[in-house]
Amino acid sequence: MLQKFQNHINSNLLFLKGKKLLLATSGGIDSMVLLHLCLQSGLDVRVAHCNFQLRGAESDEDERFVQSECEKLGILVYVNRFETKKFAEEQKLSIQVVARNLRYEWFNTLLINNSYDYIVTAHHTDDSLETFLINLTRGSGLEGFTGIPQQNGHVVRPLLAFSRNEIETFAKENTILWREDSSNASDKYWRNKLRHDVVPVLKELNPSLLDSFQNTITSLQQSQSLVNDASQMVYKEVVSEEDTIKIDIAKLLTYRNYKGYLYQWLQSYSFTAWNDIYDLLKAQSGKQVFSEKYIVLKDRNHLILFPKQTELEHVHFWINKEDKEVKFPLKLAFCNVDDISVATTNTIFVDEDKLIYPLVIRKWEEGDYFYPFGMEGKKKLSKYFKDEKFSLLDKSNTWLLCSENEIVWVIGKRQDNRFKTDNKTTRIVKINYTD
Repeated sequence: MLQKFQNHINSNLLFLKGKKLLLATSGGIDSMVLLHLCLQSGLDVRVAHCNFQLRGAESDEDERFVQSECEKLGILVYVNRFETKKFAEEQKLSIQVVARNLRYEWFNTLLINNSYDYIVTAHHTDDSLETFLINLTRGSGLEGFTGIPQQNGHVVRPLLAFSRNEIETFAKENTILWREDSSNASDKYWRNKLRHDVVPVLKELNPSLLDSFQNTITSLQQSQSLVNDASQMVYKEVVSEEDTIKIDIAKLLTYRNYKGYLYQWLQSYSFTAWNDIYDLLKAQSGKQVFSEKYIVLKDRNHLILFPKQTELEHVHFWINKEDKEVKFPLKLAFCNVDDISVATTNTIFVDEDKLIYPLVIRKWEEGDYFYPFGMEGKKKLSKYFKDEKFSLLDKSNTWLLCSENEIVWVIGKRQDNRFKTDNKTTRIVKINYTD
């Protein structure tokens, strides 16, 4: 296996040579074998071990084992203990998801702080097969069937060309020590149940299962590449990017596989209700579909993707009289001037004596009204938005500058008559909005 590993590095991962590598090591057979293979192949590795404190004394024994083995080998080792259960409860996520997030956040921190070039993990062919079967069981698009990638950014997996059986044989032949994780014997986790009950049957039916699987993965990866190329070409024709992503519905519907393109473009935003998204194409304006952090909105002739801003909807930002500049949630500058020049949508002039400090920046609310500059009488903001043909997105992005409960400015849109300068004005404030 050592020769095969070295040939694999020379043929496919030559960029690892001469680089500083951080090897994720649990103490299990896979990572311990990879550590020995890397050292015997002259690769420059250090070790990172996560103690998730999920198995009590057993987790602590894993930690001590990795430290002891690295000391024998003269390898620098980093260890981090995580309160995984506590994080999972606080974030209302599964233990597995939290552990993965904690692991890679720490690895990336080590990578940056210590100038490592790559994080190396010990995933192998059987892991990739199990992931394939999990995605098959749960349901997935094509990308879920292309296997674990050999490289994903700074993460590299040199053992993906090797089976669990090869790894076990190498460990025994070279008397490599490792720790058994007792949780691997439990069928509590989906992956373990597939590993223990399903994969052995498949291997019995086809002794060359892993070879066949690798061929299938190669074909699927090529298919995924074709899909990506087509998706990018159609994206350029159908989608525009400014502050938001706007998908032209009429153009999209000229393509027979429009649902597939939508899926390709939106899947990375964690949407799950795909039928609801497809239904938006023929829905009334204003219909929305939500993911955890994003919204897809049907707005007349477009689907618009934008991030949720619910955390700001009821927040007030205060401006004191001495403040000359505001940088968040948008940029405003205040200065006193002796006379007025031409006002624009981004610059207004107000009578300072009519202002009551602190001023407030906030989102609009139902029932808000103002006295539009240049018009007689008041107008509800909802009516103003309708007359100006604001989309739902335009309305959600609108901020107000207020003096107590009165609107001074629909920022970047229209000033309020009540605060304009007149022949009695003695102090003028110029307010400028930078888009």
